[in-house]
Amino acid sequence: MSTPLISTEITAELVRGAVELERTEHGVLPHRLPARGRAQGDGQIAMAEAQPSGVRVVVRTRATVLELDTLRTRVGYVGTPLRPDGVYDLRVDGELVAQGGTTGGKVLRLDPATGAAATEPGPVGTVRFDGLADRDKLVEVWLPHTEITELVALRSDAPLTAVPAGGRRVWLHHGSSISHGSNAASPSTTWPALAAAEVGVELVNLGFGGSALLDPFTARAIRDTPADVISLKIGINLVNADLLRRRALGPAVHGFLDTIREGRPTTPLLVVSSILCPIHEETPGPGAMDVTGEGTLLFRATGDPADVATGRLTLQVIREELARVVAARAPDDPHLHHLDGRELYGEADAVEHPLPDRLHPDPATHRLIAGRFAAHAFGPGGPLAG
Repeated sequence: MSTPLISTEITAELVRGAVELERTEHGVLPHRLPARGRAQGDGQIAMAEAQPSGVRVVVRTRATVLELDTLRTRVGYVGTPLRPDGVYDLRVDGELVAQGGTTGGKVLRLDPATGAAATEPGPVGTVRFDGLADRDKLVEVWLPHTEITELVALRSDAPLTAVPAGGRRVWLHHGSSISHGSNAASPSTTWPALAAAEVGVELVNLGFGGSALLDPFTARAIRDTPADVISLKIGINLVNADLLRRRALGPAVHGFLDTIREGRPTTPLLVVSSILCPIHEETPGPGAMDVTGEGTLLFRATGDPADVATGRLTLQVIREELARVVAARAPDDPHLHHLDGRELYGEADAVEHPLPDRLHPDPATHRLIAGRFAAHAFGPGGPLAG
């Protein structure tokens, strides 16, 4: 006879990596931006910040069975197949021991040609993990980084206890879809998650697909979120959105850093430029998507390299400006540091590990970037080392 399952209320004490939990008609929705910031953004960042990259349910328990009811929202583009189902990673005492998924849920369909969006309803689903060791253990359920995920109910065959925060340093990272985890195999194997695990820090991942755009509300969220060390990865979205010109870029970066420093004046802060992306190294945006006959998305740059002379941005231009801004601030900010993103993924890597869609790294390259970032940023003498 099976043991009846115990229901545990999902509270902020059980959820790591979220900035805020929103109560919904179904349960709670983890957010990676506060409500005020969400109200100031557009639909793209609203979708990205609600996809819980780096967010996990963390408990101590002797349970051998764990069930989580969720209402997911999958995102797809008109004319292409939906992405594969999101993955839930179960980590026990730091080790990945199982993966699962749910069914049902909503579907948000986007039309890149018109910007239109439509949501199709769907039911709540359940992810179940059983056969866990009958001993006291630290259990983490990492939520899918590719699906908006409302947490509806949590059940187990033994009591669940919240794990007090504060045992490890907190690393807050902000970046684009690459930091968000695009093309990573699972939520705990995005490059920031892998790097955090390697060096033993708590991750708050503010990587927002398509939305690392130097928005003031993002800077305020970083300023107001407790963290021991911070990194900012800046570049690719500014190019593929064709958002700024060179004259505006420097002041925008200064302003972003000024806002963070209002609340974190001495926190170690590492500014990282884009990894190599051949389509945008010398060619400005905007970026565009092509769909192959097999339904595969490929990205391309549509700008004219000749326009760089008039101020259009490329990755090469942005790297120069980021290095200049950090160097200008360094005499008054000894805790500010810079890293050229090509140290994480450069020309030789592009030959051996080409970007499958011309923009995002594959799972193996996420691991490559994670290892290099961990060594540079957190290694002996590194800018984020303890």
